Amino acid sequence: MQYNIFPIMRSFNIIDGCKGTQLYTINPSGTGTATCSGIGDKLLQQLHDHIKTQTLRTKSNRNFISPNTTPPSEVVFCEGTLLPYGLPMTELLEPKIEPSLVSPDLVETLAGAYRRAEDCPQFERTEVFLQQCTIFRSLADPKLFRRSLRAARQHATSVHAKVVLAAWLRHERREDELIGSSSMDCRGRNLECPRATLEPGYDPESVFDPCPCTRARAVNSDADSDVGYSAMVAEDDDDDEQRPTSEEEDGDMSFIVGEDEVRCNRFNIASLSRPFKTMLCGEFVESKREHINFSQNGFSVEALKAAKEFSISKRLTHLEPMAVLELLSFANRFCCEEMKHACDVHLALLVCDLEDALLLIEYGLEETAYLLVAACLQVFLRELPCSMQCSSFVRMLSSPEGRDRLAMAGHASFMLYYFLSQVAMEEEMRSNTTVMLLERLVECAKDGWEKQLAFHQMGVVMLERKEYKDAHHWFQSAVEAGHVYSTVGVARAKYKRGHTYSAYKLMNSLVSEHKPVGWMYQERSLYCMGKEKQMDLLSATELDPTLSFPYKFRAVSFLEENRIESAIAEINKVIGFKVSADCLELRAWFLIAMEDYEGALRDVRAILTLDPNYMMFYGHMHGEHLIELLSPVVQQWCQADCWMHLYDRWSSVDDIGSLAVVHQMLANDPGKSLLRFRQSLLLLR
Repeated sequence: MQYNIFPIMRSFNIIDGCKGTQLYTINPSGTGTATCSGIGDKLLQQLHDHIKTQTLRTKSNRNFISPNTTPPSEVVFCEGTLLPYGLPMTELLEPKIEPSLVSPDLVETLAGAYRRAEDCPQFERTEVFLQQCTIFRSLADPKLFRRSLRAARQHATSVHAKVVLAAWLRHERREDELIGSSSMDCRGRNLECPRATLEPGYDPESVFDPCPCTRARAVNSDADSDVGYSAMVAEDDDDDEQRPTSEEEDGDMSFIVGEDEVRCNRFNIASLSRPFKTMLCGEFVESKREHINFSQNGFSVEALKAAKEFSISKRLTHLEPMAVLELLSFANRFCCEEMKHACDVHLALLVCDLEDALLLIEYGLEETAYLLVAACLQVFLRELPCSMQCSSFVRMLSSPEGRDRLAMAGHASFMLYYFLSQVAMEEEMRSNTTVMLLERLVECAKDGWEKQLAFHQMGVVMLERKEYKDAHHWFQSAVEAGHVYSTVGVARAKYKRGHTYSAYKLMNSLVSEHKPVGWMYQERSLYCMGKEKQMDLLSATELDPTLSFPYKFRAVSFLEENRIESAIAEINKVIGFKVSADCLELRAWFLIAMEDYEGALRDVRAILTLDPNYMMFYGHMHGEHLIELLSPVVQQWCQADCWMHLYDRWSSVDDIGSLAVVHQMLANDPGKSLLRFRQSLLLLR
């Protein structure tokens, strides 16, 4: 591909660039047959980096405040109260790289996902709807994401998929933030019922039926009210059916454990598994013996008695949990599948909280008890993100050895680690736990969109951790797997390592080879200067008006030119249709510079409504602290004044102003449920 470097060089301020004292030379050691494009690229790279350095110096000199020429808008900064970290600068602005799949042609991608969902077999639909979730995640529309997640759960057939997706649905509704809510309470939602998830198979009608929890409560209520003669007779009949006959009670063989003897029926024990049948009825010497020594097998008399009872009734009755655990080990040792399943189901129903899960999951993994591990995993997943503080669970899930043990029990999947990595990235993207979970995600990913997503998310996290070489590797792997958007990550990693012109060429080729999309021009604007940068930002806005970075960059550029009113007008363009905390922060910054402290306080209160833990000024100051600094310089409102201002703003459909007033009123009266209701209506809108 040929590049014409002259339009690019004209967009640079060459005269300013040549004012520097550093000299650049072209290495004359190349052969006479070297192409001019190689030398031109090197020269242009040197010019590009030098001009960027000079521009930074120029801007820093322009922003220097002389004691005799302090602008009125920066007096507060010099006093060191409201702007201790100065004003925003364009050099510190960068667009965020989305940690999800982003398609150059969203409509075609969605159409393809719809066709696959219609044409694929029933048992594959869960994966197709999960892929739809990854597409909708990039749109920042939680309703579309939850709808696809709900469809994935509705079509799930395995217990593992049901457990993961039901917990994910609960997490997306943020029920963990509700005080007094129980993680195992499904509130009648069948798709999220912890009992329904432990039942395998696909039943489309079950979505509209009462959940098993509701049915169980109804049955218990009916049983408590029905104490008549017929109920007692039915109970006696059941006991008669389960009571062993005299022949079964006497038995025709015995297991000897130490000094104890357990009398059994040979045919019943042989029916438990093929190994027992071979041992007791085959060619082994035990088939001829009436007394069989079982002392060296490590099982207690209670376990053998429980096995004997199960061989007769095929049920587990009146057994302590430890006895069932030992019986599970017995069944696993001698391949008694029916008994193992009964123990598995019995123990899974005993798991009610995180403490039970911690005690039982080791037994489940050791004995590869599918349902028991599922029940323990379900408790952990439904407690997220709080359960991330449980180090033993996190260690098991994030380590390679733990993943292998989960795989042996049938519970290591891409779906599980996708969910876990999302939660970990929301909590702390730079943590080692996040990296380890993403490594397990890569191990579980299959070719196609799963590898694209896993590689891309690893690149995003490595970029956030400032490990640029690793970030470049993972983004490049995602590109090779077919994810075009990861080229943005490759370019950004090159840029962070000082290869600005290489990043520019990469994005330039991407724009040339694909149908233009807004994020392509947005990313390329980082690597060019002057008029070309402004043109790329305008193109990005025209192609995708929802991108906030071009508005933010133009607004800060106006600020650096001391055109604060224009800066506010520019940032208002995106706030008018897309309210986000970072844009509100920028406007609050501008308003403080204009000494409009009341407007700045309004925006900060609105920010804290959206994100109570938001850190202002590049993450250096908590929003609550800024409110404390702004409050003394604005007029204070009593509760009656707040109600009046809330009415005015509500009537004029000023959502940001209404959120700010409600935030102030809740600070004075936190228990006012009516205010919470109004706040929820505003946030919904």
